[in-house]
Amino acid sequence: MNDSCNRKQFESKVGSIQIPRWKRILDVFLILLVLPLALPMAVFIGVLIMLVSPGPVLFRQERVGFLGQRFMCLKFRTMYIRAETATHEGYLNQLMDSNAPMQKLDARGDSRIITFGLLLRSSGLDELPQLINVLRGEMSLVGPRPCLPYESDKYLPWQRERFNTLPGLTGLWQVGGKNQTTFNEMMQLDIRYTRNKTLWMDLLIIFKTLPVMIGQMLESRLKKCAGNQSNAPSRTGIRTSSFAVNGIERMSHKNQTGKFSVETQPN
Repeated sequence: MNDSCNRKQFESKVGSIQIPRWKRILDVFLILLVLPLALPMAVFIGVLIMLVSPGPVLFRQERVGFLGQRFMCLKFRTMYIRAETATHEGYLNQLMDSNAPMQKLDARGDSRIITFGLLLRSSGLDELPQLINVLRGEMSLVGPRPCLPYESDKYLPWQRERFNTLPGLTGLWQVGGKNQTTFNEMMQLDIRYTRNKTLWMDLLIIFKTLPVMIGQMLESRLKKCAGNQSNAPSRTGIRTSSFAVNGIERMSHKNQTGKFSVETQPN
């Protein structure tokens, strides 16, 4: 009974909310244009995943799309088989309930990720199989991020307006701040796109996506290097801290015996 009611509601919404024809034409045209480059790259990534981690190359996950309809979203697998998901769900719930920037869990280090997985995720290449979802009409190249069912269940009524367009590989949120924005700010950007999308806006977002992806890769690399340096043990076995007092920087050293010595040097 519920399924029948939901189906009728969906059909009534489809009649009042339409995806512009230019959007479908643009999606198919651009995919055909990049296919000679995307196909060999996809094959290479697939072989790489098979070499570093046993298991399927593709990861299928149920997502929520146009007007709340469910579909199976495709990605290259970047995590080990049977990796637990409670950590991600808890982290997402925390972001939804707080005013914190929506930084990926990867930024804090994630032991579930396979070799080269972080590179694929930070570059967005793990989402390359979603071109299949676009050709199926389940997604578009540009649109809001396709959310998970347990995420959509927590949406407020005003937030559900983001379902009034197809989800996308990139979007206004992805090029407009992403990891620096809060959950509510992401929602506002998604709804802004849903209400105001045009051919020019889609082209502008696609044009901006590559520089943003490169920036994300560099940021991820810098964070990884910084984390490795902070975790590296001191070669001399001495812990050092510094503090400034009256224009003098004091370096306090704790040696193996537990005693402190203090040196001073000009700032």
